[in-house]
Amino acid sequence: MSFILRRTEEIHVEDLTGQLADDPRQTARLIVAGARDGDLEAQALLGQILLDGHGIEQDERLALAWFGIAAERGHAMARNMLGRCLEHGWGCPQDEAGAARHYAQAAGQKLDWAMYNLANLLATGRGVPRDDARALALYQSAAALGHAKSMNLVGRFHEEGRAVPRDLALAHQWYRRSAEAGDFRGQFSHATVLAERGDLAGARIWLERALEGGNLNFLRVARQQLAASLPPSLNELTLAYFQRAAELGDESDLRHLAEHLGAA
Repeated sequence: MSFILRRTEEIHVEDLTGQLADDPRQTARLIVAGARDGDLEAQALLGQILLDGHGIEQDERLALAWFGIAAERGHAMARNMLGRCLEHGWGCPQDEAGAARHYAQAAGQKLDWAMYNLANLLATGRGVPRDDARALALYQSAAALGHAKSMNLVGRFHEEGRAVPRDLALAHQWYRRSAEAGDFRGQFSHATVLAERGDLAGARIWLERALEGGNLNFLRVARQQLAASLPPSLNELTLAYFQRAAELGDESDLRHLAEHLGAA
């Protein structure tokens, strides 16, 4: 039995080859069988479906155990996911310093997501001393491997002049690369640059793409930025960000939507 995982941060059931990807419960049974038989990819994938509760009862502690088994056998993504569990307290007490150690090991195996995750801790001083220069170097290494989220943050460092001289032109190049590579935050960053340059048609395209892919935390920040900066001709896009956040969020997001409508 052979399992294939894509190089994305979270390991998804859909990465299992064959038609069984359309049947999560049957797929989960095959993954469990493969993991028990010692298939390394299946062991890492079992950790992910247990973490997500996809086709199987959710069990964060057991997910952590399977990530540990796969990680000890050299699986870089499983090692990265051990870090994720420790960072967020999934199935274990939160331990950002421990997360950093796992990310560092997986980054040493040239895993782009681990480089990105470790850089995030270094850039914010969570679990490790803040080190902007090392964070930027990791983002750059991940970006060189095609990691879209890291491309956006390389751009952010150049825009803000963190660990490097401020260079808006270079920052904008990185934002464009991140957007084209599919990161919703990169798409938003690129869109704001285009809007500032007066290219509202181009900005609209990328804002719509970011809206489609963005998560709740992103939408909550983006809606306020759009409300403060977008020209009236793009007001309906600003409203769409408030509406999408209200769909995904809680009562506070509904309140923000109502306040936005009242101010319009």
